[in-house]
Amino acid sequence: MDDDQVMSSRASDEQEASLELSLRPHLLSEYIGQQKIKHELSVYIKAAGERQEALDHVLLYGPPGLGKTTLAMVIANEMHVHIKTTSGPAIEKPGDLVALLNELEPGDVLFIDEIHRLPKIVEEMLYSAMEDFFVDIVVGQGPTAHPIHFPLPPFTLIGATTRAGVLSAPLRDRFGIVEHMDYYQTTELEQIVKRSSRIFNAAIEPAGAHELALRSRGTPRIANRLLKRVRDFAQVGGHEAIDQAIVASALDLLRVDSRGLDEVDNKLLMTIINFYQGGPVGLNTLAANIGEEANTIAEMYEPYLLQIGFLNRTPRGRVATPAAYEHLGLDYYELRGEK
Repeated sequence: MDDDQVMSSRASDEQEASLELSLRPHLLSEYIGQQKIKHELSVYIKAAGERQEALDHVLLYGPPGLGKTTLAMVIANEMHVHIKTTSGPAIEKPGDLVALLNELEPGDVLFIDEIHRLPKIVEEMLYSAMEDFFVDIVVGQGPTAHPIHFPLPPFTLIGATTRAGVLSAPLRDRFGIVEHMDYYQTTELEQIVKRSSRIFNAAIEPAGAHELALRSRGTPRIANRLLKRVRDFAQVGGHEAIDQAIVASALDLLRVDSRGLDEVDNKLLMTIINFYQGGPVGLNTLAANIGEEANTIAEMYEPYLLQIGFLNRTPRGRVATPAAYEHLGLDYYELRGEK
């Protein structure tokens, strides 16, 4: 690859990164969906601003792709402060946390994605940082080791997790604002798709936006990803605008069905139905059968299947519902020998 090609590739990557960034809203008024959370946050942000205090610590939890990171950035923008972003696995030792905290100005936001994956020793250091705005660190080794009391400016910690249930009680209790992110309604996803299509400079018809929203699993991240792929099919096919037929044909080729289920979803449901007579079947057994990690199934696939009523969790394992059979074109009662 010559220098011109390298420069062209870099420019393309930068343009794509700029587009990705522009997809994120900057203010609550621009943020589509999550009405209850937006209303509550607007009150808390206004009250903190009037008192000239840092916003209380915020925990955002829910399935991946619903906009937790974006909402953290919106909160920082609304508070007119800076935001430092990191993730639980990236903070390996107390020194990493101290380095991050040392960069904060009064009122700033520290955003920790996947906060449930923080090492225990780092999590315990966060307790005093969140509650009393100080950390105690030990400097030196052996006989010369001595503790240092390190004061911190008032700041806001925003934690995001897909697994709120595995957070320790001491950490969870230190968040004053706890919000659950819900799946988006089809009408909300349509608005997101239309907004993104304008940013991508790709015309889309209302019926096309509706069809794409229906197949996006209630998740903005998936809606934007599918829009990019449909845009490719429309461009190569010479279409001036993305209509319902283009969306349907493109997503059928990508094996995303009318309810947003992909190959893994269908494989999961068919395994329960064909191998275990509809269930119950344990998560680890199911994971071994379809070749996926148990955590991947529990965090990426199950929440949506539970939400739309295709899957039930029981004490003995997972069970496919009559609605799942119907969606797959199967007779529930016949296959279970109840006819």
